[in-house]
Amino acid sequence: MNYVNWTLERDAEGIAWATLDVADAGANTLGLTVMTELDGILDALAVSPPSGLVIRSGKAAGFIAGANIEEFTRIDSAEAARAMVSRGWTLFDRLAGVEYPTLALIRGHCMGGGLELALACRYRITVDEPGTRLALPEVMLGIYPAWGGMRRLPALIGPAAALDLMLTGKGVDAVKAGRLGLADACVPPRVMDNAASMLLLSGQVPRRLPVVQRLLNGPLRGFVARKARAQVAAKARPEHYPAPYAILDVWSRHGGNALDVPAGSPSSLEAILRSPTAGNLIRVFFLQERLKGFGKEAGFKPCRVHVVGAGVMGGDIATECALRGMIVTLQDQSVERIALAIARAGKRFARKFRGKPREARFALDRLIPDPAGHGVAQADVIIEAIFENLDAKRTLLADIERRARPNAVLASNTSSLRIGDIASALADPARLVGIHFFNPVAMMPLVEVVRTGVTADDSFRRAAAFVRKLDKLPLPVKDEPGFLVNAVLGPYMYEALRCVDEGINPATVDAAMTAFGMPMGPIELVDTVGLDIAVAAGKALAGANAVLPRGLAERVAAGQLGKKSGQGFYAWPGGKVSRPAAGVIPDGLAARIVAPLLAASQACVDRGVVADADLADAGVIFGTGFAPFTGGPINLARGPRAAA
Repeated sequence: MNYVNWTLERDAEGIAWATLDVADAGANTLGLTVMTELDGILDALAVSPPSGLVIRSGKAAGFIAGANIEEFTRIDSAEAARAMVSRGWTLFDRLAGVEYPTLALIRGHCMGGGLELALACRYRITVDEPGTRLALPEVMLGIYPAWGGMRRLPALIGPAAALDLMLTGKGVDAVKAGRLGLADACVPPRVMDNAASMLLLSGQVPRRLPVVQRLLNGPLRGFVARKARAQVAAKARPEHYPAPYAILDVWSRHGGNALDVPAGSPSSLEAILRSPTAGNLIRVFFLQERLKGFGKEAGFKPCRVHVVGAGVMGGDIATECALRGMIVTLQDQSVERIALAIARAGKRFARKFRGKPREARFALDRLIPDPAGHGVAQADVIIEAIFENLDAKRTLLADIERRARPNAVLASNTSSLRIGDIASALADPARLVGIHFFNPVAMMPLVEVVRTGVTADDSFRRAAAFVRKLDKLPLPVKDEPGFLVNAVLGPYMYEALRCVDEGINPATVDAAMTAFGMPMGPIELVDTVGLDIAVAAGKALAGANAVLPRGLAERVAAGQLGKKSGQGFYAWPGGKVSRPAAGVIPDGLAARIVAPLLAASQACVDRGVVADADLADAGVIFGTGFAPFTGGPINLARGPRAAA
């Protein structure tokens, strides 16, 4: 048989090596053709059984990224959805049942259906590289793993660890996969093929769970499911995110087989795939992929970065650059501020490289104190992250321009000033671009890439490529006050503060918005950002004569600036919020508070701050955490049929 996406070879020991390299694609996905060809491979091997079968990837990008999402979105009926699930379930059951040993050699990302395929093999080897990551992220698309993952993963690593992965969608690296028992071995790339051959022919008995874990997976699974459900309920409401509840139901009541769930059940394939949440989260997935595409064509691979300003924001930007392998020079007038930033970086590296002290040390070695700014002359990217003062930024960047390489990216991390006003001090204003990070830098995925009317296309593309190098999402925005994210957050936060001025308990306001689906209430967010920052942002957006919410102005005047001062709208003992009990949430409170955000999002589209409504939705979701199940503020405002 001729395969379009697979190659099948046998070596001298009789091992069959099935290599997946999906044609005309950057990553391997499990579409209909790929699955049909794999079925054909098993047919061929049934006629002439090998001594073993290794399944591996022929792409540098990774093992298998999961199912083909574009094919998935074309499913137009419950029958078609059930047929797709049945096809994968049956194929992977067939793979799991062959008489010869099978092994998945996992190098790079192994996601969703890719991991379900690997779970159907007798053995798994992970390759110890930074890009190797294993996950069942279906819950993040509002669906669940239906090709055997819900059955096989708990049986392999125990229900607690398996449910943790399935209910959150989070991944594990190559080493942790080995520790969990998800992988039988974790090896360096240079020996991966030999290791695969040796394990495949070893006759090693597959891993078996201890007795207690088998009980939790069997007679006690109802107890485990109830406990897990309580944990899920603390984070996600079933009407917003039905998939995690369905995972628990399918695992505990149907042995992980979605095909056994009656069509009328809320956990059924039909119910989950028809849910608005699934449609909206799949929409969000494609929005994320669109953001990832910005900067791809630049071919820019920055190696050296210079950051001016070692405060929390500048220091954390420098830390993330060093974490991603770049050599970073960090400049500030105060050596003490640089020292504090490097101390924070050391803690971040220790957490990131837990159990790998050499990697943590190497990362720290890449972060170099540079109070005199010598690194400017060698840097590929130079980021200004000093205090928000126009004259100071203009003077600094004009000096940097004179000393920087002609092709270096010059950027400002300003959040409230116009990039064009700063750029006017440069000999070549077209060089300057805004690269606006959000706090905390390590956690927030979005970075606004700001261009003025004169910003060179190459400057923008290289800035976007730099953001992708940090594994963050670049959002192109126009040089307008507040750009996109702050422009929509400001009216939202101020409306919440006006509710407090009217006598509504701050905790009640926050409870209304977390019930709506926001990750943090707006009052706690103001406290976290800093009340003085909220005042400055409000004046930048609405003008110096803007009328501030009374409670905000009074607290700032009293020096109550929020978390950083220990007191704002809430008390912050030891840096942790002390929130009083919320009262009864008035009808319509959440709708009132979110309405200005929806209107501001549309206004940003109308003014051309972002190119279209999809980018506005993407920016607000990834820049503020706006309830992803809604598909974004503009999608929400259009009504329930918007995602169709």
